[in-house]
Amino acid sequence: MQVYIVGAGAGDPELITLKGHRLLQAADVIIYAGSLVNPALLDFAKAGAEIHDSASMTLPEVIETIEKAVAKGLMVVRLHTGDPSIYGAIQEQMDVLKKKNIDFEVVPGVSSFLATAAALKQEYTLPGISQTVIITRNEGRTPVPEREKLRSLASHQATMCIFLSITMLSDVVEELIAGGYAPDTPIAIVQRASWPEQKIVRATLETIVAEIADKGIDRTAMIVVSRCLGADYELSRLYAPEFSHMFREASK
Repeated sequence: MQVYIVGAGAGDPELITLKGHRLLQAADVIIYAGSLVNPALLDFAKAGAEIHDSASMTLPEVIETIEKAVAKGLMVVRLHTGDPSIYGAIQEQMDVLKKKNIDFEVVPGVSSFLATAAALKQEYTLPGISQTVIITRNEGRTPVPEREKLRSLASHQATMCIFLSITMLSDVVEELIAGGYAPDTPIAIVQRASWPEQKIVRATLETIVAEIADKGIDRTAMIVVSRCLGADYELSRLYAPEFSHMFREASK
């Protein structure tokens, strides 16, 4: 295998997987998403590795760079932020590589919505509160199907992790309340989860816009909306003394 599409993790260089770290160390050519990937990850690259920042590249330019490397027998790592399967725009890259008969492997990574939960020290799926996590985004330049608009998804009252929408926060709040979330529903915004400059702001839907006004949060931020944020909840049955399962008999 010469081409690897690797999830870099949410930002902290130690959150890349062991496999991703190994491949990054071995790569002859690295194409990384410079607008999002922590450049500290490039410290893992070997001396002499050819490094390209894809922030200023087009899809044809990325593919051409990969093609030239493969033709020379070089190993390529295409480094994406978080997990590449979530808003990573990798499908179009993979489809072109398939058409050109260039084989590749995808290596998953730690998504920012998971690093956000860690930053908040919060479980998204609390018994009696929410057992569903919705990963979505507000409609912007990229259209969203009608059935997946925030107003529609809000009817589920599930934990919602909203990507790529912090610059439209007022619209996000309006849609969520219109869809069924109460104005006092807890909301948390985490900018650059796991990075040294990480910021966390907690509020409610009705107060969050004013709360972040002077915080300098304008990009790379995750929005989490859920009653699980600071809620009372039922304890898990998994560890209840009176609960039996295949690994433990209930206490009498």
